Amino acid sequence: MPPRLLRAVGWSLAALLGVLGVAVFLLILTPVKDAALPMRNKYGLVFDAGSTHTSLYTYRWPADKENGTGIVSQVDVCTVSGPGISSYADDPAGAGASLRPCLDKAMQMVPAEQQRDTPTYLGATAGMRLLREQNSSKAERVFAEVAKAIGEYPVDFRGARILTGREEGSFGWITVNYLLETLVKFSFAERWEHPEDTEVLGALDLGGASTQITFQPGVPVEDTNTSVFFRLYGTNYSLYSHSYLCYGQTQALKMLLAALHQENVTAQISHPCYPRGYQENVTVAELYDSPCVRAPSTASPAQVLTVTGTGDPARCSTAVQKLFNFSCGAPRPCGFNGVYQPPVRGQFFAFSGFYRAFLLLNLTGGQSLASVNATIRQFCTRTWDKVQKLFPTTSRTYLRDACAVNSYILTLLVQGYKFDQKTWLNIHFVRQVADVDVGWTLGYMLNLTNMIPSEPPPGVIVLQRNSWIAVTVLLAIMLILTFCLLTVMCLQRNSSGYEHI
Repeated sequence: MPPRLLRAVGWSLAALLGVLGVAVFLLILTPVKDAALPMRNKYGLVFDAGSTHTSLYTYRWPADKENGTGIVSQVDVCTVSGPGISSYADDPAGAGASLRPCLDKAMQMVPAEQQRDTPTYLGATAGMRLLREQNSSKAERVFAEVAKAIGEYPVDFRGARILTGREEGSFGWITVNYLLETLVKFSFAERWEHPEDTEVLGALDLGGASTQITFQPGVPVEDTNTSVFFRLYGTNYSLYSHSYLCYGQTQALKMLLAALHQENVTAQISHPCYPRGYQENVTVAELYDSPCVRAPSTASPAQVLTVTGTGDPARCSTAVQKLFNFSCGAPRPCGFNGVYQPPVRGQFFAFSGFYRAFLLLNLTGGQSLASVNATIRQFCTRTWDKVQKLFPTTSRTYLRDACAVNSYILTLLVQGYKFDQKTWLNIHFVRQVADVDVGWTLGYMLNLTNMIPSEPPPGVIVLQRNSWIAVTVLLAIMLILTFCLLTVMCLQRNSSGYEHI
């Protein structure tokens, strides 16, 4: 074989050997690097002080990626024993004491050396908004006690406050879109980019004392009271958001029972949404213990009312609809009670009370509006004995309210928020995304810790590029060394030496 051809073959083999060596080196280097430099995590705690209960969420995220998206994980959610903190209006110290078991649990999950750097928040929603309307001094005493209790722990406590309805809705919207990575995504080109073909999702939240709707409409928002603006990762978002106080699940059912009582103010109440065969007693004082309902002047607080279920879905639906005013007072689109609302647009996630109520009837799987309507009507015709046999492990109160709650949700979404047969299919009933509970708490923490910047995070891009630069330089050096070695060998050997190769 000619010496020149042998020389070319030798160079090609040596070059190939060099490339393979670099590849093997990188494969070996990667796990060693990960093992030598363990990823450091950060933690955050958020109390969701709702109207019916309080929960403590513990979050964790990689410290070197805190301006990214979709990287926060939920370590734990601890449900505080007892009712919501607004129920401790006459025992404020009890509100603080109720939080301690969950705080103790959180301290076991957050490393001791990081606890003092762990941002901790308490956000209260509609229950405390109602208490503040009733008695602001009692609300302040409750907050003082919960702040005192949290302050006893070695965390970076950043305060307790009442969220506005728009904040509650907006932070829920941020949570949904952050988890789904519709705001920004790390691209194949190794940089953070706004997904061009991805629409942000709307958020539907149902709590105990209020309900929220937040979405990006296809038209400018005409009412500044329902307008929210965010600039996230370099993109502007003009949103519609509104919260209806007293239209959460618990307060809506209370308004329903009060309306049935006031139809004919007697001690006997026929409830069409309760199962036939169910009966209970309730005092006037218990029924009218909320600013969402007003007791008739003739009613005695000590009077005992007997509530009897009749299981009549048609009358139930009619009674629920009377809780709303569906007429619009101005020549513009509205939701209900005269509140402006542009037409719903895009996909929606419905969570919290929406998901829990529909889960009982197995309605979270994307069923049509007609199917949902038929299922609820069928359930509402069942007797109390039948319902208990079908759901033996479900609490009596939950079963008693199931027909009323699901009828209420159907009315709220269809006649209140104006979803029709077509747009109904855009509602997705969910509890979690990527093992993180959907709600306002994550969005609240991300906002207050500035983990979602207004502009794209350039620091992340630099880090990614540096790693590629290092690999490229290393590859170039090894190739140069390989060719230098071959050149020396070529100068020292004669043509007969190449034949041995």
